[in-house]
Amino acid sequence: MSTLKVGLIGAGGISRVHAEAWRALGATGYVTSLAGADEIAAEYGFEVVPDVDTLIELVDLVDIVTPSTTHADFALRAIARGRDVVCEKPLADTAENARTVAEAAAAAGVRLFPAHVVRYMGEYEQIKTTVVSGRIGKTAVQRFSRAGAAPASPWFFAESAGGGIIRDLMIHDIDQAMWLAGPVASVFAVQNPPTVDDRVPVPVTAHVVLTHRNGVISHVHGSWLAAGMPFRTSVEVAGSAGRLRYDSADDHALRIDAVAAPGADDYLPPMSAQESPYTAEIADFVAAIREGRDARVTPEDGIAAVAVAEAAYASIAAGAPIALDTTEEAAA
Repeated sequence: MSTLKVGLIGAGGISRVHAEAWRALGATGYVTSLAGADEIAAEYGFEVVPDVDTLIELVDLVDIVTPSTTHADFALRAIARGRDVVCEKPLADTAENARTVAEAAAAAGVRLFPAHVVRYMGEYEQIKTTVVSGRIGKTAVQRFSRAGAAPASPWFFAESAGGGIIRDLMIHDIDQAMWLAGPVASVFAVQNPPTVDDRVPVPVTAHVVLTHRNGVISHVHGSWLAAGMPFRTSVEVAGSAGRLRYDSADDHALRIDAVAAPGADDYLPPMSAQESPYTAEIADFVAAIREGRDARVTPEDGIAAVAVAEAAYASIAAGAPIALDTTEEAAA
């Protein structure tokens, strides 16, 4: 099989973990960006290309790691030329744009992968496996938290430009909530301090409550804090027969509180693998293309996450819950 040719659009912070993944998979890499492309090329052995259209013509697959409002445009340009696409989360700035991208990919017969990397993190994979196994019974409540220093780039703080704490940071756990508990029926959200004149303040905290169609309640918390604050994430899933919890600030082990099977003397599953989840997600997508199967994250998952984030902002504006039409949010 010939070597995969990959084009990286963007050279910001997240581009490095994507570039490292492509290098680990033996791909030939190209990169274009308004800034930073030379550094990525030198560090990972990529070739710098002067513009997006030239890059698309050179490659088999396009990897988009740019600000959120550019995702749909770059994806549609790549799809129009028959290229498979990896797109960092969110898939687009609005659910309508995300749906347009997904429909274009389907019509063109190319593959589209929204890069929701948390699905490939070992502890979260273990939680999913344990929930599906029925070990903790019927899920009732889920709690997610994600907090750390605010990003540096100005676009993150402009909600109209695809930024905002919910769309950028908390969309990871919104996707997790649906991965574990299925589609969402309604969304209620609050943010403090509020966004003023389209600018998100820092520090800032938001809380989103999801009522899933099956009755499960998910609480999703996120904070952008002062520079230098360490990153921390946690998850807890409570069911009728037990509870799962993980906190990155603890000992990095997933804890399971559940009724032990007869003769069992250990509640702890193995530690997660050391492989980068960014490499794992990209490897899964490449394998899915070659094997003709779905990757762990589908275009419909990407649309659903954006739709819920969009509903959260609508809830903040209205000061009330927002119902999601079943045609507006795909099943997880």
